[in-house]
Amino acid sequence: MTEQMINRINELYHKSKAEGLSEAELKEQKELRAAYIANIKAGLKAQLDNIDIQEKDGSVTNLGEKFGKKTTN
Repeated sequence: MTEQMINRINELYHKSKAEGLSEAELKEQKELRAAYIANIKAGLKAQLDNIDIQEKDGSVTNLGEKFGKKTTN
């Protein structure tokens, strides 16, 4: 996600409040928002995958190794 894409999301938001958006702009806004959300989710997952938890027995469990390999259906 680039700064230019974030600026475009903000431009479309302000334009939608001021005067409304065309069909093409609505589609662009939807795609940009989806890309933004996917980027946020990927960043959060990367952070969570790097967390280590110390268990009661003293062992260390990495959350990425423990939960990262699960697939969602």
